[in-house]
Amino acid sequence: MLDAIDRRIAALANRQHGVVTARQLLDLGLGKGAIAYRAQVGRLHRLYRGVYGVGHRPVSPLAHAMAVVLACGPGTVLSHGSAATLWGISRHWRTPLEVTTQSGRRRSKLRVHRSHTLTRRDVTLQCGIPVTSPARTLLDIADRLGDIALARAVNDLRHARYLSLADLAELLARHPQTRATNRLRHFLAHPDRAPTRSEFEDAFLLFAERYGLPEPQVNTRVLGHEVDALFPAHKLVVELDGWEFHSPREQFETDRDRDADLLAAEIATVRMTSERFKLTPAREAARLHAILARRTPGATRQDV
Repeated sequence: MLDAIDRRIAALANRQHGVVTARQLLDLGLGKGAIAYRAQVGRLHRLYRGVYGVGHRPVSPLAHAMAVVLACGPGTVLSHGSAATLWGISRHWRTPLEVTTQSGRRRSKLRVHRSHTLTRRDVTLQCGIPVTSPARTLLDIADRLGDIALARAVNDLRHARYLSLADLAELLARHPQTRATNRLRHFLAHPDRAPTRSEFEDAFLLFAERYGLPEPQVNTRVLGHEVDALFPAHKLVVELDGWEFHSPREQFETDRDRDADLLAAEIATVRMTSERFKLTPAREAARLHAILARRTPGATRQDV
């Protein structure tokens, strides 16, 4: 009988990153005395009241994340900064870990948020851990991020196919009057724009908007080549980071072939390094304005 219970406990712990609750152990057939004995002899390791590591104290971040969700009771989900890490928005697990609950228990050494607006659409599983959806996570952390960091979070989630603009639009429609909503709504204004791949690309879009440049297409394909930014009406490509970032000779040759193919189709290429972009943005903007003016359809030298 005990062997069968042990197998069920092991199977449950395996699904939950090595963590179980006292309630789950009782449901599997262990009595309170048996739970206490196993904790005393080291077969269970108490993490929070009513939450145990099976066989050893958990060491992985995912196990700790699962433990805090279980510790705060049914309906609790990982959220805010901790959810951002689970979704890959942030690289580091910062303490205290954060959860959101409607009526769950508060715990010391945890950051517990209470919300009465969390719906089933806002909750999902990632790595087996209950967590706020990518869209809801963005809403929760938007006010913590600067413009570039927020753009990077949105675009990284879109690249990973965790987030669609339809999901984001649906969430914002349910939360129309918040500052975070106003900041995120900006990303719905360009539904056909491909997600960017780097902070430099995010900064370039903001740069174009700030200095009154036409809206470029990003990460699009021209004559079979992927380009960073394209002003299609002007037949102008802007490659970000410049030659020095394409150090391998194979990449250099690829870039040279692409530029030649584009030039044959009367599409010019301008390269912009991050150093020039950061140090002299007004000068770079003036340069691009001048190039675009000369390449405006119907323009002549006298026009410019």
